[in-house]
Amino acid sequence: MSSESDNVSVEFSGDLPSLTRPMIAVAIGNTRTRVGIMAGTECLKAQSLRSSEPQAIAEEIQQLWKDYGDGGDDPVIVLSTVSNSTADSVEQAIESAEIGSVYRFGRDIPIPVRHTLTKSGEKTVGQDRLLCAIGAYRVVKQACIVVDLGTAITVDFVDGEGVFHGGAILPGIGMMFEALHEKTAHLPQLKYEKQDPSDLSPAKQTDLAMQLGVNACVHGSIRWLAERYAEFYEGYPQIIVTGGDMGVLEGDELIEAFVPDLQLHGIRAACLMLADADGDDAP
Repeated sequence: MSSESDNVSVEFSGDLPSLTRPMIAVAIGNTRTRVGIMAGTECLKAQSLRSSEPQAIAEEIQQLWKDYGDGGDDPVIVLSTVSNSTADSVEQAIESAEIGSVYRFGRDIPIPVRHTLTKSGEKTVGQDRLLCAIGAYRVVKQACIVVDLGTAITVDFVDGEGVFHGGAILPGIGMMFEALHEKTAHLPQLKYEKQDPSDLSPAKQTDLAMQLGVNACVHGSIRWLAERYAEFYEGYPQIIVTGGDMGVLEGDELIEAFVPDLQLHGIRAACLMLADADGDDAP
């Protein structure tokens, strides 16, 4: 395996969110936003909402703090996002409700991860991929493959030192079905249905053939990439799965762990890393 890497420093001299009390982590995705309240290394409660509804997101943050906060005012709210315009709308809704202090990765605080990305890759890589990588490595403390099944599917590799090496991006499950429907004359619009693992026969009708094909794309691509990364690393990494569609991989013996709120844990872990590097007394 190549040992060349950008040794990105986690030193940071700006303002940091307080980590001595619970915080609200907000992971804004293309379609869905995950909001959770984090205390220590635990996610006390999380909820998924539409990214296109910033007011509902602000209301959920307010409710989470009311139900699970420490009773104090001005909770710390840390945002990660794949869309700055969506994050702007969410932040405006939070400010209008006067809920708490907002910090954003990429603007207020950096993501403290070492990587081997190119300069172009460093500028364009999604915050969700980096934070999921931090969260996964924080849990397993060894080389791992991080699979995130959302609007798109990402399959990324983190080595045994926690260095992010990038990975692959595929169409998400919904996107696959949508493309089959919209780019053909007669294929129907479908939603994913769980396959019977004991049925090994070819599909006997069109809708079942589409379900089988999408399943093959997901399971097959992850296995192919896992073998590729293992050969690159000269060792077999654990496979950690997260994302709204992660249930598709249930029953696959290749998967070591399913973590529903991996990105939220990554947000908390990144803040802890920054606090440690800054010399704060992080819990």
